[in-house]
Amino acid sequence: MQPFRVHILGCGSALPTPKHGASAQVVEIRDKMFLVDCGEGTQIQLRRSHINFMRIQGVFISHLHGDHCFGLIGMISTFGMLGRVAPLHVYAPKELKTMLESQIEMFCNGLEYEVLFHAVDTTVSEIIYEDRSLTVTSIPLNHRIACCGFLFREKPGLPHIRRDMIDFLGIPVSQINNIKAGMGWTTEDGTCYAHERLVTPPDRARSYAYCSDTKYIPSLHELLPDVDLLYHESTYCEDNAKRAALYYHSTARQAAMVARDAGVRKLLLGHYSARYENEAMILKEAQEIFPESHLTKENDVFEV
Repeated sequence: MQPFRVHILGCGSALPTPKHGASAQVVEIRDKMFLVDCGEGTQIQLRRSHINFMRIQGVFISHLHGDHCFGLIGMISTFGMLGRVAPLHVYAPKELKTMLESQIEMFCNGLEYEVLFHAVDTTVSEIIYEDRSLTVTSIPLNHRIACCGFLFREKPGLPHIRRDMIDFLGIPVSQINNIKAGMGWTTEDGTCYAHERLVTPPDRARSYAYCSDTKYIPSLHELLPDVDLLYHESTYCEDNAKRAALYYHSTARQAAMVARDAGVRKLLLGHYSARYENEAMILKEAQEIFPESHLTKENDVFEV
């Protein structure tokens, strides 16, 4: 099975601490890497995670609070110093475009690669990126400013060839792709073998949803059908539920409720408030609602 991994680079909230970096992740899927949010210090965390900068082909910014985007211009500059020539695609709320262009003109004049900006409408759920094996869909969230999450979903693959049947029937290698695409096989004596007898089902298409800063949305689970792995911000515990509502954040309990209602397989917690020296209470609160809840920390890698 092709790799599909989430690399945690930073899982703290707005106030920097020695323990946690600002929000940033890398989603590795097949032969592609995408950066999701780019808070201050992301470059250092990429180094610590031994991730090759040059493999990142796109950046998805959930919203324009500094702990989610202050690291972007520095990374763009570093790409230039490393001799990048491949275009870098940036998907973000439209308000970033003018600011980013000004920063590039001021600090990165003479880049030898293109930074291609794609404005994201944070109010709708729609496909914002697509290739032959993957789609990325926006997830509208409810924060103090325009904000969305991102759903990374594999496209269904082709079935697997049954090598025993291929060898038994002497089917030429040249016909394997045709059989994967749905063709059957007829032997010289006229015996027909249906496509289904020559293959086994394809690997199950996997999916990962990143839900950045948001107030609890009771209907959010409706946008997360068949999601395997969910990251949902859990800035506070229920002892600070009023504060969470005031600043449009979620508690660990609320994040777990979304995971439970969506029927996901695993929940990742993050975006911890600096007021919690120990996140054990965040984990305990979430697991009371959704047992498959897990804390994130820098340099963790989760398989989807």
